[in-house]
Amino acid sequence: MKNIPIVKPGLVAVSRDCFPRALSEARRAAVAKAHGGIYECMVTVENESDVRKALDDVAKAGVNALVVYLGNFGPETPETLLAKDFDGPAMFVAAAEDSQDDLIDGRGDAYCGMLNCSYNLALRDIRAYIPESPVGTPEEIARMIDGFIPFARAIIGLGGLKIVSFGPRPQDFLACNAPISQLYGIGVEIQENSELDLLVAFKAHAGDGRIPGIVSEMEKEVKNASEMADILPKLAQYELTLLDWAEQNRGSREYVAFANKCWPAFQPEFGFVPCYVNGRLASQGFPVGCEVDIYGALSEYIGTCVTGESVTLLDVNNTIPGDMYESAIEGKYGYGQSDAFMGFHCGNTPACHLGDCELKHQLIMTRMIEPDGVPRVTRGTLEGDIAAGPITLYRLQGAADGSLNAYIAEGEILPVATRTFGGTGVIAIPEMGRFYRHVIIAGRYPHHAAVAFGHAGEALFDVFSHIGARKVSYNQPKSLPYPTENPFAK
Repeated sequence: MKNIPIVKPGLVAVSRDCFPRALSEARRAAVAKAHGGIYECMVTVENESDVRKALDDVAKAGVNALVVYLGNFGPETPETLLAKDFDGPAMFVAAAEDSQDDLIDGRGDAYCGMLNCSYNLALRDIRAYIPESPVGTPEEIARMIDGFIPFARAIIGLGGLKIVSFGPRPQDFLACNAPISQLYGIGVEIQENSELDLLVAFKAHAGDGRIPGIVSEMEKEVKNASEMADILPKLAQYELTLLDWAEQNRGSREYVAFANKCWPAFQPEFGFVPCYVNGRLASQGFPVGCEVDIYGALSEYIGTCVTGESVTLLDVNNTIPGDMYESAIEGKYGYGQSDAFMGFHCGNTPACHLGDCELKHQLIMTRMIEPDGVPRVTRGTLEGDIAAGPITLYRLQGAADGSLNAYIAEGEILPVATRTFGGTGVIAIPEMGRFYRHVIIAGRYPHHAAVAFGHAGEALFDVFSHIGARKVSYNQPKSLPYPTENPFAK
């Protein structure tokens, strides 16, 4: 996957001077052996002078994600300075005691040390990653490091991300508002451009020598691509336009995501619908937020970093008809009718996440732009049912009051035919009806939701909490009512 960071974790052990230093070092070596893929810094940090030595060592090794390991109680000031002065995400973990036969010279008291460590991190206003159960054996610590890597990839990615947008939102799409101060607050840059800028760049790519190669890829990826042979070169031209724009405009940033105007003026001027290209870019690690949805693009990028795979953006779109529920879901999958809904978008989901997909025209746009003729400029969607499997529905949103808020819900795409158009899937999430009302509606979220293919809630929750989301909501069980839920409702 392009356009996301490669995480190289490094392990630094700390030791309080009234505990055996050798104990912390031996435990550090055991963690490094258990993990196998982490750089082991041989500088043990006992004082402030050691902090600089350790940071210089991991910097030379190319470490960009730091694991601070309390092999014993640990020195409060030096260990927190490691995180303060390290240029990247830092995780704090601690050693469990080894054996009942070694609880005198071999007792490290790191369980206690983690308390002082967390207190000092707060005093210095340092945001560090602390796992749910941060004290463990070498094997348990190794698994915590594996859980830290997706989180670290997202944090590093956000710190180097530029979101490029083209065009104002379509009329009546105020729901996709994007207050930018919150973006700056988490380290993300934004470059806003006109649709005319994009059109000029697109025209400049006419006849680009790379177009036939992209067309060939498209023909291999989609079975009916040859039926739209006349627009494939245009789609390829557009893909190259955006990839080149990312390269030429990233500036000091390493990573780029897009939020692009995609209708209604786009189709007559460019001659196609951009949905398929948006999906192809997402599969390469360059997510594209539809309808200039900047926070949608941001959410997609975070999901791409967390999972290491492409994600998509869907409308939380329509209910499941009663006859469809009765014939295809009831008694088969354990969900009530209000637990399921259809997630839909025009055709931006990558081909790898669709079943039997085809290039088609966008029905809604055809009704509006070409109502009386054969679809020409409204072609270019990638349509089909989204493949069954686990998913995570989520979104990070900047609110009008200056806050960041997020929601996460894990569920699945059911193997149920949608019998409709677009890139669509029947999504089932426990207690979705209540979640829809008391999180998505009550929280004033827009209709777009990011969808990661797999259960990624744990890492997403940690990322959203770390970057300062005021509220991270989830689909609460009936036994845990939402604050806005009417206890008297029938």
